[in-house]
Amino acid sequence: MVLGNKSQMIWDIPAMDTLRVLAEIYNLPPAEFRRRVEELSDLLDLGELLTRPVRNLSLGERMKCELAAGLLHRPAVLFLDEPTLGLDVSIQARVRRFVAEYNQRFGATVILTSHYMADVLALCPRVILIHDGRILYDGELNELARRLAPYKLLKVTLAAGLENGLPELPPGAELMSQEDQTLILRVARDDAPGITAALLNRLAVADLVVEDPPLEAVIDKIYQEGAL
Repeated sequence: MVLGNKSQMIWDIPAMDTLRVLAEIYNLPPAEFRRRVEELSDLLDLGELLTRPVRNLSLGERMKCELAAGLLHRPAVLFLDEPTLGLDVSIQARVRRFVAEYNQRFGATVILTSHYMADVLALCPRVILIHDGRILYDGELNELARRLAPYKLLKVTLAAGLENGLPELPPGAELMSQEDQTLILRVARDDAPGITAALLNRLAVADLVVEDPPLEAVIDKIYQEGAL
């Protein structure tokens, strides 16, 4: 188990010494211990961090060491509780990539608890939503979006200005917002391909992006209503 807000590293000694303590607890032979430390150090880019007292590490550096400590004995089930808590964007992305690689490389089951939707999107094909002690949903992340947000967002940037007003939009395209020459349209999920084609045929389009609604909006709707 790796907790974002609680350390298993011993505060006043180098991180490597904590790893040595854990190696004794899990009965890792010395040669296997060295091999796994080298492997984890390469994956997490630990380097000199292992020789510095934990109290001198930044939060992001400590979290990388926490992951190494949690994975030293190569667990088959990995519990991550807010593993990117307090980390900067770059370190968050590196931690997510590492967890995904560990899952694929060793076939480990990863159970993630997080309020960061970026963590969920990057790592969780299956999600469980819990509200007031009840399971509201247990299934694929993509299916959750399809069930609760049966529409797509089209972000359309026009090549020409809008001095003469908004162009005529295809039926079924609802204007959500406008900023300069960029329009955000909401369309029914099933109608998105046809409306996209119509926009490209009718208008001078510089750029067009088709997106699902933000996951935060989908999750918020569930918790506001307390049910699916």
